Amino acid sequence: MNPGPKSHKLVLMTPDAVGGVWNYCVRLAEALADYQVEIALATMGPAPNEHQRQEIRRLANVRLHESTFKLGWMQNPWEDVDRAGRWLLDLEDQLQPDLIHLNGYAHAALPWSSPVLVVAHSCVCSWFQSVRGCEPTPEWDEYRRRVRQGLQHADLVMGPTISALERLSRYYGAFRSGGPIYNGCEPAEGFSPRTDELVFCAGRLWDPAKNIATLDRAAQGIRPPVFAAGTTTGPDQQWIELKNIRSLGYLDQAALHGWYRRAAVFVLPSLYEPFGLTALEAGLAGCALVLSDIPSLREVWGDAAVFVPAQDDHALALAVNRLIEDVPFRREYGRRAEHQARTYTPARMAAGYYRSYSNLICKQASTLAGAL
Repeated sequence: MNPGPKSHKLVLMTPDAVGGVWNYCVRLAEALADYQVEIALATMGPAPNEHQRQEIRRLANVRLHESTFKLGWMQNPWEDVDRAGRWLLDLEDQLQPDLIHLNGYAHAALPWSSPVLVVAHSCVCSWFQSVRGCEPTPEWDEYRRRVRQGLQHADLVMGPTISALERLSRYYGAFRSGGPIYNGCEPAEGFSPRTDELVFCAGRLWDPAKNIATLDRAAQGIRPPVFAAGTTTGPDQQWIELKNIRSLGYLDQAALHGWYRRAAVFVLPSLYEPFGLTALEAGLAGCALVLSDIPSLREVWGDAAVFVPAQDDHALALAVNRLIEDVPFRREYGRRAEHQARTYTPARMAAGYYRSYSNLICKQASTLAGAL
Protein backbone atom coordinates (compact mmCIF):
# COMPACT_ATOMS: atom_id res chain seq x y z
CA MET A 1 0.00 0.00 0.00
CA ASN A 2 1.39 3.39 -0.99
CA PRO A 3 1.55 5.74 2.02
CA GLY A 4 0.40 8.68 -0.12
CA PRO A 5 1.95 12.00 -1.08
CA LYS A 6 5.16 12.86 0.68
CA SER A 7 5.31 16.06 2.74
CA HIS A 8 7.72 17.41 5.30
CA LYS A 9 7.09 16.28 8.88
CA LEU A 10 9.00 16.73 12.14
CA VAL A 11 8.84 13.87 14.66
CA LEU A 12 10.08 14.05 18.25
CA MET A 13 11.39 10.53 19.00
CA THR A 14 12.70 9.12 22.30
CA PRO A 15 15.32 6.36 22.15
CA ASP A 16 17.77 5.12 24.75
CA ALA A 17 21.34 4.16 23.99
CA VAL A 18 21.35 0.90 25.99
CA GLY A 19 20.44 -1.74 23.42
CA GLY A 20 18.46 -2.56 20.31
CA VAL A 21 16.10 0.43 20.54
CA TRP A 22 18.98 2.69 19.51
CA ASN A 23 19.68 0.67 16.36
CA TYR A 24 15.97 0.54 15.58
CA CYS A 25 15.69 4.35 15.84
CA VAL A 26 18.77 4.97 13.67
CA ARG A 27 17.54 2.65 10.91
CA LEU A 28 14.01 4.00 11.02
CA ALA A 29 15.18 7.63 10.95
CA GLU A 30 17.44 6.92 7.98
CA ALA A 31 14.63 5.23 6.04
CA LEU A 32 12.15 8.00 6.88
CA ALA A 33 14.37 10.51 5.07
CA ASP A 34 12.77 9.22 1.85
CA TYR A 35 9.45 10.61 3.17
CA GLN A 36 10.93 14.02 4.04
CA VAL A 37 10.58 13.24 7.75
CA GLU A 38 12.95 15.01 10.11
CA ILE A 39 13.67 13.47 13.50
CA ALA A 40 14.46 15.23 16.77
CA LEU A 41 16.06 12.38 18.72
CA ALA A 42 15.69 13.00 22.46
CA THR A 43 17.79 10.44 24.35
CA MET A 44 17.43 9.36 27.97
CA GLY A 45 19.34 6.84 30.06
CA PRO A 46 23.11 6.40 29.61
CA ALA A 47 24.57 8.91 27.17
CA PRO A 48 25.28 7.74 23.61
CA ASN A 49 28.88 6.72 23.03
CA GLU A 50 31.04 8.28 20.34
CA HIS A 51 30.23 5.56 17.79
CA GLN A 52 26.53 6.22 18.30
CA ARG A 53 27.00 9.97 17.94
CA GLN A 54 28.86 9.38 14.69
CA GLU A 55 25.90 7.36 13.41
CA ILE A 56 23.66 10.36 14.01
CA ARG A 57 26.04 12.89 12.46
CA ARG A 58 25.86 11.09 9.12
CA LEU A 59 22.05 11.41 9.01
CA ALA A 60 21.07 14.78 7.56
CA ASN A 61 17.46 14.49 8.75
CA VAL A 62 18.27 13.83 12.44
CA ARG A 63 19.17 16.20 15.28
CA LEU A 64 20.31 14.81 18.61
CA HIS A 65 19.07 16.15 21.96
CA GLU A 66 20.81 14.39 24.84
CA SER A 67 19.85 13.85 28.47
CA THR A 68 20.83 11.27 31.09
CA PHE A 69 17.54 10.95 32.96
CA LYS A 70 16.91 7.45 34.29
CA LEU A 71 14.64 5.14 32.33
CA GLY A 72 11.48 3.71 33.85
CA TRP A 73 12.92 0.20 34.28
CA MET A 74 15.96 1.42 36.23
CA GLN A 75 16.26 1.58 40.03
CA ASN A 76 14.37 4.45 41.74
CA PRO A 77 13.71 6.27 38.46
CA TRP A 78 10.54 8.29 39.04
CA GLU A 79 11.95 11.69 39.99
CA ASP A 80 14.12 11.47 36.88
CA VAL A 81 11.20 10.27 34.76
CA ASP A 82 9.18 13.30 35.86
CA ARG A 83 12.07 15.68 35.15
CA ALA A 84 12.48 14.04 31.75
CA GLY A 85 8.79 14.66 31.10
CA ARG A 86 9.19 18.38 31.73
CA TRP A 87 12.25 18.41 29.45
CA LEU A 88 10.32 16.65 26.68
CA LEU A 89 7.40 19.08 26.95
CA ASP A 90 9.86 21.97 26.70
CA LEU A 91 11.33 20.36 23.56
CA GLU A 92 7.85 20.05 22.08
CA ASP A 93 7.20 23.71 22.81
CA GLN A 94 10.52 24.74 21.19
CA LEU A 95 10.41 22.45 18.15
CA GLN A 96 6.66 22.27 17.43
CA PRO A 97 6.80 18.70 16.05
CA ASP A 98 3.97 17.18 14.06
CA LEU A 99 4.04 13.98 16.11
CA ILE A 100 5.54 12.40 19.25
CA HIS A 101 7.05 8.92 18.80
CA LEU A 102 7.78 7.40 22.21
CA ASN A 103 9.83 4.23 22.61
CA GLY A 104 8.71 4.01 26.23
CA TYR A 105 5.42 4.24 28.09
CA ALA A 106 5.19 6.63 31.03
CA HIS A 107 5.61 9.87 29.05
CA ALA A 108 2.60 9.12 26.85
CA ALA A 109 0.43 10.42 29.71
CA LEU A 110 1.96 13.93 29.49
CA PRO A 111 -0.23 16.82 28.25
CA TRP A 112 1.13 16.78 24.71
CA SER A 113 -0.16 19.12 22.02
CA SER A 114 0.84 16.70 19.23
CA PRO A 115 -0.54 13.20 18.60
CA VAL A 116 1.35 10.44 20.43
CA LEU A 117 2.51 7.10 19.04
CA VAL A 118 3.97 4.57 21.51
CA VAL A 119 6.10 1.67 20.29
CA ALA A 120 6.23 -1.28 22.70
CA HIS A 121 9.71 -2.79 22.56
CA SER A 122 9.64 -4.57 25.94
CA CYS A 123 8.19 -4.30 29.45
CA VAL A 124 9.11 -5.33 32.97
CA CYS A 125 6.00 -7.45 33.61
CA SER A 126 6.54 -9.69 30.59
CA TRP A 127 10.29 -9.75 31.38
CA PHE A 128 9.54 -11.07 34.90
CA GLN A 129 7.14 -13.71 33.63
CA SER A 130 9.56 -14.92 30.95
CA VAL A 131 12.76 -14.78 32.98
CA ARG A 132 11.64 -15.49 36.56
CA GLY A 133 8.30 -17.19 35.97
CA CYS A 134 6.39 -14.85 38.28
CA GLU A 135 4.74 -11.45 38.59
CA PRO A 136 6.95 -8.43 39.36
CA THR A 137 7.62 -7.78 43.04
CA PRO A 138 5.70 -4.92 44.78
CA GLU A 139 8.55 -2.48 44.16
CA TRP A 140 7.39 -2.47 40.52
CA ASP A 141 3.81 -1.40 41.31
CA GLU A 142 4.52 2.22 40.35
CA TYR A 143 6.09 1.06 37.09
CA ARG A 144 2.99 -0.98 36.29
CA ARG A 145 0.71 1.99 37.09
CA ARG A 146 2.74 4.37 34.92
CA VAL A 147 2.88 1.97 31.98
CA ARG A 148 -0.87 1.32 32.10
CA GLN A 149 -1.56 5.05 32.30
CA GLY A 150 0.76 5.80 29.38
CA LEU A 151 -0.74 3.08 27.18
CA GLN A 152 -4.27 4.31 27.86
CA HIS A 153 -3.34 7.90 26.96
CA ALA A 154 -1.47 7.05 23.75
CA ASP A 155 -3.26 7.83 20.50
CA LEU A 156 -1.82 4.63 19.01
CA VAL A 157 0.36 1.75 20.24
CA MET A 158 2.50 -0.28 17.86
CA GLY A 159 4.88 -3.18 18.48
CA PRO A 160 7.52 -5.17 16.59
CA THR A 161 5.50 -8.42 16.72
CA ILE A 162 1.96 -9.61 17.38
CA SER A 163 3.38 -11.58 20.30
CA ALA A 164 4.78 -8.44 21.96
CA LEU A 165 1.45 -6.60 21.69
CA GLU A 166 -0.55 -9.54 23.01
CA ARG A 167 1.65 -9.80 26.08
CA LEU A 168 1.35 -6.07 26.68
CA SER A 169 -2.46 -6.17 26.67
CA ARG A 170 -2.38 -9.19 28.99
CA TYR A 171 -0.55 -7.23 31.69
CA TYR A 172 -1.87 -3.69 31.24
CA GLY A 173 -5.34 -3.97 29.74
CA ALA A 174 -6.80 -2.60 26.53
CA PHE A 175 -5.21 0.19 24.48
CA ARG A 176 -5.54 1.59 20.97
CA SER A 177 -3.35 -0.73 18.90
CA GLY A 178 -2.31 -0.37 15.30
CA GLY A 179 -0.89 -3.88 15.15
CA PRO A 180 2.73 -4.83 14.49
CA ILE A 181 5.29 -3.13 12.31
CA TYR A 182 8.22 -5.52 11.97
CA ASN A 183 11.69 -4.08 12.38
CA GLY A 184 13.89 -3.72 9.31
CA CYS A 185 17.56 -3.84 8.44
CA GLU A 186 19.70 -3.67 5.29
CA PRO A 187 22.40 -6.28 4.65
CA ALA A 188 25.92 -4.98 5.14
CA GLU A 189 28.01 -4.84 2.01
CA GLY A 190 31.68 -5.35 1.33
CA PHE A 191 32.57 -8.37 3.43
CA SER A 192 34.31 -11.47 2.11
CA PRO A 193 32.57 -14.88 2.12
CA ARG A 194 32.43 -16.85 5.36
CA THR A 195 35.59 -18.78 6.15
CA ASP A 196 35.45 -19.54 9.90
CA GLU A 197 33.47 -22.30 11.59
CA LEU A 198 32.91 -20.27 14.73
CA VAL A 199 29.74 -19.63 16.72
CA PHE A 200 28.64 -16.10 17.56
CA CYS A 201 26.10 -14.25 19.67
CA ALA A 202 25.57 -10.58 20.42
CA GLY A 203 23.48 -8.33 22.64
CA ARG A 204 23.15 -7.20 26.25
CA LEU A 205 25.06 -10.11 27.72
CA TRP A 206 24.35 -8.93 31.29
CA ASP A 207 20.56 -9.10 30.83
CA PRO A 208 19.16 -12.41 32.18
CA ALA A 209 16.48 -12.22 29.46
CA LYS A 210 19.22 -12.90 26.89
CA ASN A 211 19.92 -16.18 28.70
CA ILE A 212 23.65 -16.10 27.94
CA ALA A 213 24.29 -18.30 31.00
CA THR A 214 22.67 -21.22 29.14
CA LEU A 215 24.88 -20.62 26.10
CA ASP A 216 27.92 -20.37 28.37
CA ARG A 217 27.14 -23.83 29.77
CA ALA A 218 26.42 -25.20 26.30
CA ALA A 219 29.74 -23.83 25.01
CA GLN A 220 31.56 -26.58 26.94
CA GLY A 221 30.09 -29.10 24.49
CA ILE A 222 30.18 -27.03 21.30
CA ARG A 223 33.04 -28.07 19.03
CA PRO A 224 34.18 -24.69 17.62
CA PRO A 225 34.82 -21.62 19.81
CA VAL A 226 31.85 -19.48 20.86
CA PHE A 227 32.31 -15.69 20.76
CA ALA A 228 30.01 -13.05 22.21
CA ALA A 229 29.83 -9.32 21.47
CA GLY A 230 28.27 -6.97 24.00
CA THR A 231 28.70 -5.58 27.47
CA THR A 232 28.82 -7.89 30.48
CA THR A 233 27.79 -5.15 32.96
CA GLY A 234 24.51 -3.22 32.98
CA PRO A 235 23.51 0.32 34.04
CA ASP A 236 22.26 -0.81 37.49
CA GLN A 237 25.27 -2.97 38.48
CA GLN A 238 24.02 -6.07 36.63
CA TRP A 239 26.81 -8.36 35.47
CA ILE A 240 27.60 -11.81 34.12
CA GLU A 241 30.78 -13.87 34.30
CA LEU A 242 31.52 -15.90 31.17
CA LYS A 243 33.50 -19.09 31.73
CA ASN A 244 33.38 -20.79 28.33
CA ILE A 245 32.42 -18.02 25.90
CA ARG A 246 35.10 -15.69 24.54
CA SER A 247 33.90 -12.15 25.25
CA LEU A 248 34.61 -9.47 22.64
CA GLY A 249 33.15 -6.56 24.61
CA TYR A 250 31.21 -3.76 22.94
CA LEU A 251 31.52 -3.68 19.14
CA ASP A 252 30.27 -0.97 16.80
CA GLN A 253 28.05 -1.92 13.87
CA ALA A 254 30.91 -2.25 11.37
CA ALA A 255 32.79 -4.65 13.64
CA LEU A 256 29.60 -6.59 14.39
CA HIS A 257 28.92 -7.13 10.70
CA GLY A 258 32.44 -8.46 10.27
CA TRP A 259 31.75 -11.10 12.91
CA TYR A 260 28.39 -12.01 11.39
CA ARG A 261 30.18 -12.67 8.11
CA ARG A 262 32.80 -14.85 9.78
CA ALA A 263 30.42 -16.93 11.90
CA ALA A 264 28.95 -20.19 10.71
CA VAL A 265 26.18 -20.17 13.32
CA PHE A 266 24.52 -17.36 15.24
CA VAL A 267 22.81 -18.22 18.54
CA LEU A 268 20.07 -16.24 20.25
CA PRO A 269 19.07 -18.21 23.37
CA SER A 270 16.75 -15.54 24.81
CA LEU A 271 14.04 -16.23 27.36
CA TYR A 272 12.39 -12.94 26.38
CA GLU A 273 12.82 -11.30 22.97
CA PRO A 274 10.05 -9.08 21.54
CA PHE A 275 11.71 -9.13 18.10
CA GLY A 276 15.45 -9.94 18.04
CA LEU A 277 17.40 -7.42 15.95
CA THR A 278 20.72 -9.25 16.28
CA ALA A 279 19.20 -12.38 14.75
CA LEU A 280 17.98 -10.25 11.84
CA GLU A 281 21.47 -8.84 11.29
CA ALA A 282 22.98 -12.32 11.45
CA GLY A 283 20.37 -13.74 9.09
CA LEU A 284 21.10 -11.03 6.54
CA ALA A 285 24.75 -12.11 6.66
CA GLY A 286 23.75 -15.71 5.85
CA CYS A 287 24.39 -17.21 9.28
CA ALA A 288 22.49 -20.35 10.21
CA LEU A 289 20.34 -19.39 13.20
CA VAL A 290 19.81 -21.33 16.42
CA LEU A 291 17.07 -19.62 18.41
CA SER A 292 15.19 -20.28 21.61
CA ASP A 293 11.71 -21.65 21.01
CA ILE A 294 9.60 -18.69 22.14
CA PRO A 295 6.51 -17.26 20.36
CA SER A 296 8.03 -13.99 19.13
CA LEU A 297 11.01 -15.67 17.45
CA ARG A 298 8.73 -18.31 15.90
CA GLU A 299 6.58 -15.47 14.55
CA VAL A 300 9.53 -13.69 12.95
CA TRP A 301 11.45 -16.70 11.61
CA GLY A 302 8.97 -19.52 10.89
CA ASP A 303 10.89 -22.45 9.38
CA ALA A 304 14.01 -20.34 8.68
CA ALA A 305 15.79 -21.20 11.94
CA VAL A 306 16.61 -24.15 14.18
CA PHE A 307 14.65 -23.82 17.44
CA VAL A 308 15.63 -25.33 20.80
CA PRO A 309 14.07 -25.19 24.29
CA ALA A 310 15.25 -21.96 25.85
CA GLN A 311 16.99 -23.37 28.93
CA ASP A 312 18.23 -26.71 27.59
CA ASP A 313 22.01 -26.28 27.19
CA HIS A 314 22.39 -29.91 26.02
CA ALA A 315 19.88 -29.45 23.18
CA LEU A 316 21.51 -26.15 22.29
CA ALA A 317 24.95 -27.75 21.99
CA LEU A 318 23.55 -30.62 19.88
CA ALA A 319 21.80 -28.22 17.49
CA VAL A 320 24.90 -26.07 17.01
CA ASN A 321 27.20 -29.06 16.52
CA ARG A 322 24.88 -30.60 13.93
CA LEU A 323 24.95 -27.37 11.91
CA ILE A 324 28.73 -27.22 12.17
CA GLU A 325 29.28 -30.84 11.17
CA ASP A 326 26.60 -31.16 8.46
CA VAL A 327 27.67 -28.54 5.90
CA PRO A 328 24.70 -28.98 3.48
CA PHE A 329 22.30 -28.72 6.44
CA ARG A 330 24.05 -25.56 7.64
CA ARG A 331 24.04 -23.99 4.19
CA GLU A 332 20.32 -24.73 3.81
CA TYR A 333 19.52 -22.97 7.08
CA GLY A 334 21.84 -20.11 6.21
CA ARG A 335 19.95 -19.72 2.91
CA ARG A 336 16.58 -19.87 4.68
CA ALA A 337 17.65 -17.30 7.24
CA GLU A 338 18.92 -14.88 4.61
CA HIS A 339 15.79 -15.24 2.49
CA GLN A 340 13.51 -14.58 5.47
CA ALA A 341 15.68 -11.72 6.77
CA ARG A 342 15.49 -9.92 3.42
CA THR A 343 11.72 -9.57 3.84
CA TYR A 344 12.29 -7.30 6.87
CA THR A 345 13.52 -4.18 5.13
CA PRO A 346 13.90 -0.61 6.43
CA ALA A 347 11.74 0.54 3.51
CA ARG A 348 8.89 -1.71 4.62
CA MET A 349 9.29 -0.54 8.22
CA ALA A 350 9.41 3.15 7.26
CA ALA A 351 6.32 2.84 5.03
CA GLY A 352 4.37 1.37 7.95
CA TYR A 353 5.41 4.14 10.32
CA TYR A 354 4.82 6.88 7.77
CA ARG A 355 1.26 5.64 7.25
CA SER A 356 0.70 5.64 11.02
CA TYR A 357 2.21 9.11 11.41
CA SER A 358 0.07 10.50 8.57
CA ASN A 359 -3.12 8.93 9.89
CA LEU A 360 -2.58 10.33 13.39
CA ILE A 361 -1.70 13.80 12.11
CA CYS A 362 -4.73 13.87 9.78
CA LYS A 363 -7.01 12.63 12.57
CA GLN A 364 -5.86 15.40 14.90
CA ALA A 365 -6.27 18.02 12.17
CA SER A 366 -9.83 16.83 11.51
CA THR A 367 -10.64 16.92 15.23
CA LEU A 368 -9.30 20.49 15.55
CA ALA A 369 -11.18 21.60 12.44
CA GLY A 370 -14.41 20.13 13.79
CA ALA A 371 -13.98 22.01 17.06
CA LEU A 372 -13.79 25.42 15.30
